[in-house]
Amino acid sequence: MPRITPNLWFDTQAQDAAEFYVSVFPNSKINALTHYGEAGPREAGMVLTVEFELDGQHYTALNGGPEFTFDEAISLLVDCADQSEVDYYWSKLSEGGEEGPCGWLKDRFGLSWQVCPVGMVEMLNDPDQARGQRAMKAMLGMKKIDLAALQAAADGK
Repeated sequence: MPRITPNLWFDTQAQDAAEFYVSVFPNSKINALTHYGEAGPREAGMVLTVEFELDGQHYTALNGGPEFTFDEAISLLVDCADQSEVDYYWSKLSEGGEEGPCGWLKDRFGLSWQVCPVGMVEMLNDPDQARGQRAMKAMLGMKKIDLAALQAAADGK
């Protein structure tokens, strides 16, 4: 199967965004930069694309112009092993951005992320529907996911 590479459209911040993301995620790096030439459509020498990896997942950031911006219709999900990972990624990614409900946030570049602990979906879809609904109600009242509070709510505590 061919590799699928998400392409992220920025106005002028592609390199800044890629450098930021690479600083947040371990095992990450910038692989290549391309620049606009004399043919345009933007200023010659300006960064056109940044190819980068976040823990092995390839991405391309494009300085395409102000015509398109991010919205919540697409987000990147960070599966966190535990609460300390949730806390770390929430803190880093929301810095300069905005916190949203239910583990969602927008980073300072406007890209939406979901920062969720592994096992949360299973808790919400527990075969014991009352348990799952208690967890869902608790999650709907959270911004950053608090795994212990979610577990306590599911357990009826």
